[in-house]
Amino acid sequence: MPRTSENAGQEPVTADTLDWGQNAPEGGRSVVRRIMKEEIGTVPMFLGQTFVKSLRDVGYTNTITAVCEHVDNAVQWGAKEIRVYFRQNGLKSNSQTDVIVWDNGDGMDRDVLRVAMSFGGSMVYDRRKGIGRYGVGMKTAALSMGPAFEVYTWQEPGAIYATELDTVEIGNSRSSIIEVPDPHFETELPPEIVAALTEYMTYPKRDKQHLIAEDEEDLVERLGSSGTIVYIPRCDRLSFKLVQTLCDHATRDMARVYRRQLAKGLRLFVNNRLVEAFDPTYWMPKARHTKIPNLKSTRSRLIQHWTIPIPVEADSKITAPASVRLYALPIEDWQPLPPKVHNNDLRVFDPHQVSFVRNEREVDIRPVPEIGMPRHAETHWMRVQIDFDGRLDEALGVAMTKQGVRPKQYALELIHHEIAEAIRSVRNHNKKVMADGRRSRSTGKLAEAERRARNADAFRDDSFALTEEEEAELDRELRAMAVLLKRFGETEDQAYERIKASRYIVTTKHDDHWPFYALDYRCGRIVLTINTAHPFYTRLYQPLAELEGEDRDAADNGSEPIQDGELLVALQLMLLSLAAAQTRLMRGSDRNKVEDLFRDLQRDWSETLKKQLEFG
Repeated sequence: MPRTSENAGQEPVTADTLDWGQNAPEGGRSVVRRIMKEEIGTVPMFLGQTFVKSLRDVGYTNTITAVCEHVDNAVQWGAKEIRVYFRQNGLKSNSQTDVIVWDNGDGMDRDVLRVAMSFGGSMVYDRRKGIGRYGVGMKTAALSMGPAFEVYTWQEPGAIYATELDTVEIGNSRSSIIEVPDPHFETELPPEIVAALTEYMTYPKRDKQHLIAEDEEDLVERLGSSGTIVYIPRCDRLSFKLVQTLCDHATRDMARVYRRQLAKGLRLFVNNRLVEAFDPTYWMPKARHTKIPNLKSTRSRLIQHWTIPIPVEADSKITAPASVRLYALPIEDWQPLPPKVHNNDLRVFDPHQVSFVRNEREVDIRPVPEIGMPRHAETHWMRVQIDFDGRLDEALGVAMTKQGVRPKQYALELIHHEIAEAIRSVRNHNKKVMADGRRSRSTGKLAEAERRARNADAFRDDSFALTEEEEAELDRELRAMAVLLKRFGETEDQAYERIKASRYIVTTKHDDHWPFYALDYRCGRIVLTINTAHPFYTRLYQPLAELEGEDRDAADNGSEPIQDGELLVALQLMLLSLAAAQTRLMRGSDRNKVEDLFRDLQRDWSETLKKQLEFG
């Protein structure tokens, strides 16, 4: 081997100086040494001992996406019922988990099974109409969970072909060529699989489980004339240690990923619990959300449907259609619902803005800012669904493992061009409804900045005290103020109680000729008026107010609670403290002179700021 700048000064690498890791397959090390000593004339394209071990790290995002590969195969080959099992073995303190996937699809004969166990072996390679395409999913998905797996398949009762793939055994082989093991014939399933199929799982509760059969005799009949079982024992790379967590995540994700198949009659079980279709667009008439009790509106509204021709590759004249639908959730009816319904039942605040559905199977769901659907307060209340077939795999960047998409920029631009105006309209509508809802929820309540400013007065020696004359006229004056400062949706009595409870009042006014803020001191209350016509409001104050709404809605998804609008509250407190300081200075003997000075300062500062923001 020639020396390079990287190995200059070192001994040349030879068959005797291989620097492999301690966990490297010993059989692979032996084969490489024989190749380097020219004991093997023909070098294999793939070194099986290391290649198979490396495939354990293909990179499935989690256990559920790996299990979905096996569900995909079952759907591809006509299964009407599929069962996924996460079976805990041994004591809880030292347990292992087996994964089993059974389906009643077409099954495989001996020769098809041999092809299916090879990497790249497929009956539908590069076929764009179905779910599968590459012929690697079953193997890589199983190995991502455990070091070995077994397959049992039949096309008539009691005539089972079985085979296995064990990375440890392959790694120890010293053969220069690794071959797919020949399937062997069995008349019955192994006891551990029979036990898994006929016994209750540790989770969920028994009253939620529907066994496929209660004993081995019934099981033979129940398994039917054809089917396949993939068995992955002693899994060592699961996303979660607890069976309960695995089951709950699988039930949740598969209910969404396979919603179309479930709606068409597919029976899918996870640990014997039936999975119900969950539609993130809330459009399917029989999805799980339609069964939530006392739900006034059970369906979203289809705003518009586009069929967009997208080039299969950049600059290609060949196109394929993408069906794009925009849905508006019934925000007026759902927004007032309690957080439990939002989070647990409807799951409104999950990041479900855009769903990519390839050949009836969802391959990704997430916010997509490039088409106007970021994760934002108002986009939680709308959905975009993009349906396409395999011809657009390259344009929309479908991963081999079907666990995400990376759309090309030209495809995103075409979609955005068509749907941008409709999305903007729905977002503006949602923004208005949310603002009305916030005002309605704040009816009769102090704003956070008003509350904090009031509480801070207790630590000041110069807190404002009313004169006897002011005390006598307080009630009448406060009621008059309540009429002028009543918020949207408030009654006069509610406004009166709110104003009475605080020394600080924040209100707004829209006037092109006013400064950004103005203050008044009446009946012991500091009234801070924010001018919504000033560019400081539109450039900073309003965006912070919208961010406050977004953060509060995001917190409703069950994450760690946050303080309401800390940035906006800080800005309001800055202005309230400034108003308080000015008010204290105006209480001296030269009040009129000081008051005129401050008003001149407010006008001059606001006008200078306005020019800087608009023309700077």
